[in-house]
Amino acid sequence: MKPSDYEVLLNRHPKNPILTAADWPYPVHAVFNPGATTLKDGTTLLLCRVEDRRGISHLCAARSKNGVDGWEIDPEPTFVSDPHNYPDELWGIEDPRITYVYELEEYLIAYTAFGKAGPGVAIASTKDFKTFERFGLVMQADDKDAALFPRQFNGEFALIHRPSNDSGAHMWLSFSPDLHNWGGHVIMLPAHRGAWWDANKIGLSPPPIETDRGWLVMYHGVRHHASGSLYRVGLALFDKDNPEICLLRGQPWIFGPEAQYEVTGDVSHVVFPTGYTVGADGDTINIYYGAADTSICLATGSISQMLDWLDRNGTEGISTQEPVPIA
Repeated sequence: MKPSDYEVLLNRHPKNPILTAADWPYPVHAVFNPGATTLKDGTTLLLCRVEDRRGISHLCAARSKNGVDGWEIDPEPTFVSDPHNYPDELWGIEDPRITYVYELEEYLIAYTAFGKAGPGVAIASTKDFKTFERFGLVMQADDKDAALFPRQFNGEFALIHRPSNDSGAHMWLSFSPDLHNWGGHVIMLPAHRGAWWDANKIGLSPPPIETDRGWLVMYHGVRHHASGSLYRVGLALFDKDNPEICLLRGQPWIFGPEAQYEVTGDVSHVVFPTGYTVGADGDTINIYYGAADTSICLATGSISQMLDWLDRNGTEGISTQEPVPIA
């Protein structure tokens, strides 16, 4: 490796983009930002954000035996907005993150509900990705980039989310005994200030990844510049028993838009991971991401390599123990 080379943690799949609007069985404008999970039979399921030709988004499931190709896509939308019963979904539902919760024996989906007040966080549950139970809006606008942890802490569910207010756009952590009533809000990871790649606005990427050393979290940073914005991805590690405690935060970003399908699209210069699956070895990871808000792509990596990278490129994070009101 040359001194000028950087360590590559995520490798783009040669078949990228793996899913586009042209693959859909009904007319759509774009597909991107999928939630991901491995079903009990080993099938990879992506719950894709699909933007129709009105500009309204819904969710549609695509299934593959190898997680790369041979996708079987639901012939009709899988999960659509219900503005009659849930007015906060008036302008669609977006960007799902899927978590399988073993205590409940079902999948919980945190998604963005887009209504007149702006984007807010909603939750739904399913056992089969055919029927869904809505919990409704759990975080009021302006809030998004949410996912649940797969297990409880001290008898409470934990949700990562990203409210935006006058103090900035930071990652927050909130707790609930029943998935309906939420409190104990604390900042989990603050955005940097100044010239950092993750200054002023950050948000969760896929749901947190449980490792022997703690919760490995991928997050995105948004850098605004004269010609637009630039979305890139970083890493942080949080305490396994108390996710309020950040153990390590990587200083450089690890993944950014480089390929043509990431640089050019509806929203250019965007890589936006929202789902992952872990291989049978417990280390190989498939990261599914939206590219330029236009297509779905795949990058592969190693959890152990990410942790090793954090040891060499991370600094101690923050510990926010006192609840802070969300303005």
